Amino acid sequence: MNRCKKQSTNALTSIALCTAAIAAAGLFPIAASAQDEVPRPQTQNESLVGGRTFPIGTLRGKFMVTNAPDVELDGRPDRLGAGARIRSGQNMLVMPGAIVGQKYLVNYTRDAAGLLREVWILTPDEATASRESLDKPFLNIWPFTSNDTLNTQ
Repeated sequence: MNRCKKQSTNALTSIALCTAAIAAAGLFPIAASAQDEVPRPQTQNESLVGGRTFPIGTLRGKFMVTNAPDVELDGRPDRLGAGARIRSGQNMLVMPGAIVGQKYLVNYTRDAAGLLREVWILTPDEATASRESLDKPFLNIWPFTSNDTLNTQ
């Protein structure tokens, strides 16, 4: 025994028809995305001098592995996160144990816990390019880095 009355259209069909009618009237554009409204920062300067393209928000600092995962960044102790990657100037992975005690000028990013996630050892050409994020840290939560790119090794 069926106690529910049969209706000519179900709720999902009526919602779809209303949405199509509103879109046809031009009250809100369906094709627009939130990414179109976000201002895009300028491209990073390293790619202009023939270097790699780094993610927006990377910082620059002086880096030295003391005893992996412990590192020194800008003269202060820091730590590599789990699964952190260090890339050489040729963009190849470098094991932290292979560069213990050597100082490099690097670009780096941090993970949500504040640990180092990605580290790129810079080539001399990339090191001469100024970083967009040197003056202000990403999201204003990471420590400021120095702009001293001379005498790094």
